[in-house]
Amino acid sequence: MRVDVLGVGFDNLTLDEAVERGRELLRAGGTHYVVTPNPEIVEVCRENPAAREAVNGAALVLPDGIGVIKGAAMLGTPLRERVPGIEFAARLLESMAGEGLSLYLLGAKPGVAETAAERLKERYPGLRIAGVHNGYFQEDGPIVEEIRQSGADAVFVCLGAPKQELWMAKNGPATGAKLLCGLGGSLDVFAGTVKRAPKFWRDHGLEWFYRLCSDPRRLGRMMKLPLFLVHVRQSGRRK
Repeated sequence: MRVDVLGVGFDNLTLDEAVERGRELLRAGGTHYVVTPNPEIVEVCRENPAAREAVNGAALVLPDGIGVIKGAAMLGTPLRERVPGIEFAARLLESMAGEGLSLYLLGAKPGVAETAAERLKERYPGLRIAGVHNGYFQEDGPIVEEIRQSGADAVFVCLGAPKQELWMAKNGPATGAKLLCGLGGSLDVFAGTVKRAPKFWRDHGLEWFYRLCSDPRRLGRMMKLPLFLVHVRQSGRRK
């Protein structure tokens, strides 16, 4: 059962439940993809029907952002908890490493995916890296074929929204992978080039503020959060 927030349907799962569902998708037949929208992505989906279709077409739609949690509560349809994409990914990697499954990393600046791959192999012994490629490419075809040839079980697609969601919806089955996860800037975190907020900030729903303080250039993007809440309030009044 999904909870609708401004046209985006979120799966109402805890982190533990989402990870278990991800494991099931890795064992299931066919190709599936996971998206992790925050308020900024929801705002994009309001204006971009193709992005909205790609997001809602995912096998898992996880609320990555305290704003989404607050918005759902304001609408009277609360979500159980925030499910940060990077925490979902980390837990999924633990399971993949235990089963000897393989991962392809796609996205970020040149060199970042390679560094992330090395660090992930150290952190998760047993995890196999099928391949990597940066996010700077013009044609999908060669990348899709490279992933298919690699035999990757899962692909972390870190191209930014809505590019990564549209890419997975269009190319997922052709990659041959069982599960693709759209994870924004997670490769930079895995590579150690960007640090996550300390636990206190995360636990109190202030990770967005920590990231803004660390990188004031994000201010323009962060301005979509109050806009999102305005739209939620307006939506609630129409119900």
